Amino acid sequence: MRGAGFLAIWSDIAPAALTDYRHWLTREHTTERVTTKGFLGVRVFRAERSDINRFFILYELESPEVLDGPAYLARLNAPTPWSQRIMPQLGNFIRGGGVMTARAGRGEGAVIAALRIDRLPDQPNRLAEVLVALDGIAAVQIGATDEARTSVPTAEKGMRQQEGFFRGLLIIETLDEASLRGALRKTAELAPEVLSGVGDPEVYRAIFALDARIADF
Repeated sequence: MRGAGFLAIWSDIAPAALTDYRHWLTREHTTERVTTKGFLGVRVFRAERSDINRFFILYELESPEVLDGPAYLARLNAPTPWSQRIMPQLGNFIRGGGVMTARAGRGEGAVIAALRIDRLPDQPNRLAEVLVALDGIAAVQIGATDEARTSVPTAEKGMRQQEGFFRGLLIIETLDEASLRGALRKTAELAPEVLSGVGDPEVYRAIFALDARIADF
């Protein structure tokens, strides 16, 4: 990631609406977002589960100030007809943005863990550097959520039944699931407080990405 800020979103969609959701996400919504001032790119992941359609979306922002800046709020307060159809159907919706406090690694991984954490590690940069040195780890990112900037009321927020919140974000990007499991074990060893309450972390696989530099082409 290039920017200092992030916006992370988790949500579920019913099987009957899955095709419409995927078309909306890849053909309209992400393009709309990354062409908004301050957005640098987006990556979309899908949980490796057969019982539910769960997605994780990670937006790269120039800074946390983008979250409550005029350009993004204007988008949130003028949802498209397609967005108006999709938003009420999103279940288990969790959204938060803020600042990336630590990063390590080079490139992007196809298999990731995107963990909502209640407590950031005491030494985030050290944890990220140790994890990325493990076999099969491409990148590690640790973020702190800005509740005030994330919680601004908008028209789009009002269309969803409820919206969860989280304090921090730990993303581990890997080449394969075995490497991911190894990194999670190392995290539990070095910073057990970070994984407290997380449960069995879900595995996500990359399915789509869009960079702001090519979104208008």
